[in-house]
Amino acid sequence: MYRIAIEKLLKWKQSKRRKPLIIEGARQVGKTWLMKEFGRQAYSDTVYINFDSNSQMSELFSADLNTERLIMGLELYAGRKIDPENSLLIFDEVQEVPRALSSLKYFYENAPQYHIVCAGSLLGIALHQGTSFPVGKVDFLKLYPLSFREFLMATEKERFAELLNKNDFEMITNFKQTYIDALKYYYFVGGMPEAVQNFVENKDFSEVREIQKRILAAYEQDFSKHAPNEIVPRLRMLWNSIPSQLAKENKKFIYGLVREGARAKDYETAIMWLSDCGLVHKVSRVNKAGIPLKAYEDLKAFKLFMLDVGLLGCMTGLSQNTLLDRNNLFVEFKGALTEQYVCQQLKTVENLDVYYYTNDRGSCEIDFVVDTGKYIVPLEVKAEINLKSKSLKSYREKFSPEVCVRTSMADYKSEKQLLNLPLFAIDTLRSVTDIL
Repeated sequence: MYRIAIEKLLKWKQSKRRKPLIIEGARQVGKTWLMKEFGRQAYSDTVYINFDSNSQMSELFSADLNTERLIMGLELYAGRKIDPENSLLIFDEVQEVPRALSSLKYFYENAPQYHIVCAGSLLGIALHQGTSFPVGKVDFLKLYPLSFREFLMATEKERFAELLNKNDFEMITNFKQTYIDALKYYYFVGGMPEAVQNFVENKDFSEVREIQKRILAAYEQDFSKHAPNEIVPRLRMLWNSIPSQLAKENKKFIYGLVREGARAKDYETAIMWLSDCGLVHKVSRVNKAGIPLKAYEDLKAFKLFMLDVGLLGCMTGLSQNTLLDRNNLFVEFKGALTEQYVCQQLKTVENLDVYYYTNDRGSCEIDFVVDTGKYIVPLEVKAEINLKSKSLKSYREKFSPEVCVRTSMADYKSEKQLLNLPLFAIDTLRSVTDIL
C-alpha cells in the first residue's frame, strides 16, 4: 500500500535541518506501518521500540536524559549497534513514557546525527497536556486515513491517480465513469488502511463493515481508558451525535442535538479531547472573506466532521446497496457524506486553512472557504450534478473573489473566475486555482 507521506519522510531524511520527527494521527490510520515501511525503504537498519507497557524503557528514560547513555541503553535493548547515519530509530506509543518525548530536545541539541521518528495513538492528548519539550526542537507530520488518490493507487488505478497529479482534465473527463465508480466505493470503504486492504484483497463490503465496527468500538474503548472519568459520558454522547449533526441541511454544530439543554461549556473539553485524538475535524465559521481568514474566525460557530467517510457511513448503518445505487431516498444524507468526504480530502492538502462562511442573517452559507496562500477560495459542495447555488452568487456579489470553486459530479469547467471541479479531483484545488 502506498502512502504519499513516504515522500515527505524521504525529504525529512535528506534535510540538513532535520529534527526528531513526531507523526500525529488517530489510532489505526497507519502510523506504525508507515514508520516501518520508511525504515525498510530508506535505511539499512531499523530499531523499533514500542513504549506501551515497556518497563525497561520507562526505567531507561526515568533517569537523566544524557543522549550517550540513552543510545547505549537502546543498543542494549535492541541487541545491536545503532549506526547514526544508517539506522532509523522508531519510538512507537511514545506518549506512554513522557520523558522519552522530553528527550527529543536533547537528541536535537546534542546528537542531531541520529534519525528518530515517533508516533502514538493518543499523542495529541499528551502534547496538549504540556508534555515537556520545547516547540522548535521537533518536526511534525500529520497522518490521516488514505485519501481518495491513495485509494486509487491501492486499488490498482495508479494511472488514474497520475492523471490527477498532472491535472489532465481532458483525459480525466474521458474516463470519468471510472473515477465516479471508485468514488462510490471510497464513500463506503473510506480510508482506514485495514478496511482498504481488506477491500483490495476480498472485495467484500460486509467484511469491510465489520472492520469499521471494530475500529469504532476501539475508539469508544479509548474514551473509557484514557479520557478523564468526568467527561466520558459527554464524549460518548457528543461522538454519537455527529451523524445527526451532519444530516441537517445547516451543518453547524448544535449542542441541543447532543442532549436537550446542553451548553457549550459542558462539552468544550470533550470536543478538544476528540480533536486532540485526531477523531474529529473542527471547521470554524468565518464572517468575512478577508486575509488572513483566521482573523475573522467565529469561535462559537463550527462544524464537526469525523476523520473518515467510511466510519461515518458505518455509524449511520448505511448499506452498500443504498450507497452504491442511485437512490432518491438517499440524496439527503448523501449530501452529508459528500461534505464529510470533501473536508477529509482538504485536510490532506498541506498548509491549507479550512473554514466555512455564513452571513449574520444565516441566509447565505458557503460549505467551505479555504486560504490557499494565494487566494481566499469559496467552495460550494454538491452531491450530484445540480449546480444551482444562490449562496455562491450572493457571496460573489458581496466579496468579489478572484476565484470560486463548485465541486460536484459534473465535469471540469473553468469560466469567468468560476471553476467546476469534479468531486474526485477535489484535492487538486490548490494546484488548479494557483494557475488560474
